[in-house]
Amino acid sequence: MRSVGTLVVVLVLLALIGPMLAPYDPTQINIPHRLNPPSLEWLLGTDALGRDILSRLLHGARWSLGLAFLISVIGLCIGTVAGLVAAQGGKLTDWLMMRVTDTFLAFPDLVAAVVIAGVLGAGTGSLIFALTVTGWMRYARVARGIGLSLQNRGYVVQAKLAGLSPLVIARWHYLPSLLPSLAVVWTGMFARAILGISALGFLGFGVQPPMPEWGTMLLDARIHMRSTPLQMIWPGLAVVICVLAINLTGDALRDALAEQKDQKGTA
Repeated sequence: MRSVGTLVVVLVLLALIGPMLAPYDPTQINIPHRLNPPSLEWLLGTDALGRDILSRLLHGARWSLGLAFLISVIGLCIGTVAGLVAAQGGKLTDWLMMRVTDTFLAFPDLVAAVVIAGVLGAGTGSLIFALTVTGWMRYARVARGIGLSLQNRGYVVQAKLAGLSPLVIARWHYLPSLLPSLAVVWTGMFARAILGISALGFLGFGVQPPMPEWGTMLLDARIHMRSTPLQMIWPGLAVVICVLAINLTGDALRDALAEQKDQKGTA
């Protein structure tokens, strides 16, 4: 758990200070040095326009990881509110909210995101909207399930009898119980957001050139895949390492919470 957490901290720091470590301007075109192999001057080589790949990877981390963090947090907020409204709003509200959630869940995430981004047009705003719209439902399911399980607890019943508003009850009685489970879901959705951003970028719907982003770097490198495969390997490796580290963190967090629950049960 500690080693995985350390790797995630490194990834966060990479997104925050990575651009400061970049040796070159990631958008500077240098045609005489195009498609250079890795060397002491160009540690990871250069792309088809002579831009330093390492610099583009470091700057791209801010886009890929930063946007994924933003998207997953927005989805967390929307989904938690929707789940709590369903749990506290009565049978009709619960039925309506869950039918809306099921409708969104019926479509594959990436396919729906591509359709939405295609309708809205390429760009960062469309990317954020598309991945947020297709990523809030799992939070809603978890929040609703835990919310329903807490309705008959003594402290919740007493709060209702005392006349506290649903917002106050949700803040002080539901959220503390929700946060551990939502944190586990969030790690998975954070990783999915990174994959979604890279996929939409590769399809041309994401962050637009000349700004570096790992998915758009894969898109730019695809026509040189046979002659200089390292151009695609570096951004692909960045995506794989980040997603793997975040998923492992989620697994470790889930195991830690399960162990804590078992200890409480045997106490």
